[in-house]
Amino acid sequence: MIQPLPDLLVEPIVRAALAEDLGRAGDLTAQACVPADAVLEATFGVRKAGVLSGLACARLAIQALDPSATFGAAAADGEAVAPGMVVARVRANARALLAAERTALNLMGRMSGIASLTRLYVEAVAGTRAQIVDTRKTTPGLRNLEKYAVRCGGGVNHRFGLDDAILIKDNHIAACGSVGEAVRRARAFAGHLVKIEVEVDNLDQLREALEHGPDVVMLDNFGPDQLREAVALTAGRAVLEASGGVNLDTVRAIAETGVDIISVGALTHSAPVLDIGLDA
Repeated sequence: MIQPLPDLLVEPIVRAALAEDLGRAGDLTAQACVPADAVLEATFGVRKAGVLSGLACARLAIQALDPSATFGAAAADGEAVAPGMVVARVRANARALLAAERTALNLMGRMSGIASLTRLYVEAVAGTRAQIVDTRKTTPGLRNLEKYAVRCGGGVNHRFGLDDAILIKDNHIAACGSVGEAVRRARAFAGHLVKIEVEVDNLDQLREALEHGPDVVMLDNFGPDQLREAVALTAGRAVLEASGGVNLDTVRAIAETGVDIISVGALTHSAPVLDIGLDA
């Protein structure tokens, strides 16, 4: 069971998207063609197989324009869906429903696409110890929704923001002078609940990092043979995250090296939208 996001977090995003679409005068087409008191019943149907996410976005978009609208979910976020499957039924003022339609479908299709792609990666590494995690390569303003969609697909969230943890990357290292100095400074700065991760480009940097006790080491663009060496060298002293060069063709081989985490930016920056439609 996927723990849904509170409406308090989702509703501002939905309202901002509605405001963008309604513009200065609202839905001119619905106002011109549809009687003000007309009521419409419709279904949200899936047109391609995938994993569902974002039902709350559709509900909140419609109810923002018609608070009396009824929205009945026929499926759940995180559920595998097939073409032709009805995932929700709605009854609302016709003008409100038509005005909310595109916002509802944009958000639900985007989130379901992320959940669907994540599920493919999770299934690809099944039976290994590796977890599939996302990154901060998200759509500005939609991070909470997109990271929720990753969870719907069975993935795990990396940092939500810069204040979650210390993640020392190549440019931080360049500014500090070395991997070891960067980790040393981070360890002196961090509070007792703050994790420290450092990115390394080769095994020599990994050895240097391990001397200073990071919690997590990101192995950037390591090939499978290097990853296996890194796992043996680390011997459990830090969590190992593989990053870079990850796709559905390579992820299984990466997982089989024994790394703990595989981060995949494509989950959120390259997921195709899942085709979902609203039919009256």
